[in-house]
Formats: sequence, C-alpha cells, structure tokens
Amino acid sequence: MKVFVTGATGFVGAAVVDELIRNGHKVVGLSRNPDKGRALAAQGAEVLSGTLEELDKLASAAVAADATIHCGFNHDFTRFAENCAQEGRVITAMAGAYKGTAKPLIVTSGVGVLPGQLVTEDIPVDPASHNPRKVTEITSNEMIAQGVDVRAVRLPIVHGDGDHGFIAMMINLAKEKGAVAYAGDGQNTWASVHRFDAAKAYRLALEKGASGARYHPVAEQGVTIKALADILAERLNLPQQSLTGDAIAAHFTWFAHFAQMNMKASSAKTRSELGWAPKEIGLIEDLKTSQHYFAG
Repeated sequence: MKVFVTGATGFVGAAVVDELIRNGHKVVGLSRNPDKGRALAAQGAEVLSGTLEELDKLASAAVAADATIHCGFNHDFTRFAENCAQEGRVITAMAGAYKGTAKPLIVTSGVGVLPGQLVTEDIPVDPASHNPRKVTEITSNEMIAQGVDVRAVRLPIVHGDGDHGFIAMMINLAKEKGAVAYAGDGQNTWASVHRFDAAKAYRLALEKGASGARYHPVAEQGVTIKALADILAERLNLPQQSLTGDAIAAHFTWFAHFAQMNMKASSAKTRSELGWAPKEIGLIEDLKTSQHYFAG
C-alpha cells in the first residue's frame, strides 16, 4: 500500500515509517524540517514538506494514498489544550477526505485518556472527560458514524533511544531540582512499550485492523512511578523525594498532572486480533542498562 504518515520524523513516526517500508509498503511522510526531511528520504520514503496547520495539504495527501497513519501531534504540553483542538481539525480534514471510500485512517490516542482503571480496548472515551486529548477519539467516532474507516492506536508511555517524552522529562526535572521526586507513595503506574514494538502495532492495525477498533500496543500493564524513581535516583546519583499537597505542583509545575496519572492498560484484545506481541526490551530494563537516557 501507499501510506501517508504524519509525524513521520518523530520518535514513534520514524519507527512506523521503517516498519512499513521493511514490510513492503510505500510511504509518503510529512516533514516540516528540511534536515529531518532528508533523513526521512534516506529511510526510503517520499517526503511531503508541510505542517499540521495545512489542512488542505493533509487532505490532498491522504486522498493520494491508499491509507493514512496519523502520528503527528504538537508535544508542547504547556499548550496541551490548544494542541488537542488542532488535533480535532486535522482528523476532521483527513477523515473527511476519506468519505465514500474504503481507505483506512489510523489515528493516535493514548491510554492516559482513561486514567484510574485497567483500560481495555473495549472501553470508550468518556465525552465528559476533562482530558483535552479525548478529542482524538471523539472526533474519530463522529467520522466513523459518517462511514469513514477510522482505527485508533492508544499509546502508553513509549520508550527507547531518542525518547524526549515523559521519561526524559522526569530525568531533566530531576537534574534541575536535584532530586528524583514522586507524588505520595509513588504507587501510581504508567503502562509502557518500546517504540519498535509500537510501530509494529500500527502496521498490523493497517493490515489487519477493523473500522472503529481501538488497539493497545502495551508491553507492560503498569510500571510504578516509585520503581522508575528508584532506577533514576541510582543512575543519576540523586536523592529521592516523596511529595504531597501543594509541594507536588510546586515541584512538577505543568507536569504535575502527568506525574500523578494512574495509567494501567491491557493489550489482550490487540494481541488476539492483530497477532501483536512485544519483543523489545522493557522500560525498567531500558533504564537500567541503556545510555541514551543519561548521556550528557
């Protein structure tokens, strides 16, 4: 298939591009950065220069492809609500271009939109949720109701070389503050997966998935924040600090919500329906043995 991929030069998206090309698909990847575009071309993809703000360009690229995988998202979490609103516009534009066709659009959601429970693929997002990222699945459901083939991949914490996400943020914050902190007893959990295993789930969702389905590339149902803090404190040679009350917000600032998030998820249905099985190193082992998180 010819597949249009947004976020094609990102941490997850670049792995998805590799996975697709290695399995015989042709890729057109969106890139806003010329240097990253050249790296994308070196992977064997056709490069489309553009941004997520160019809705007409995204729709045209989707139409020209057999399928679209939407990995792009502005990860400036200080503007999270604004970026989620943009996400709704992007999905509407590309899904709208697929009305009247059988072409699939695979969108990227997160298991964190359903915190505080063991999240399974069958549990829908609550429209009344206060999490702005709900817009991904709410908008997708609206387009599914209009006959568009939309499938969702709900990501947990994704780790591996090149990670600039939550784990990297925890490390940078610990270095800045001089301590590895966690909220309360640190028993809240983050589900996780390696980026290469996540990429396989996107490919399988493309090749074997069904419209309206939600898939969970979750290798570890829930790693406690305290377990992460133990390893980070050892690797960074820093003390640990349990925080409560106002001290949590004072330490973590905008990251406080994510630091306290309880994000546990199952991948049983994804494994059964797609034949997906994680093969890469787990989060704890990655932090224990790798250098990429602690270089510099």
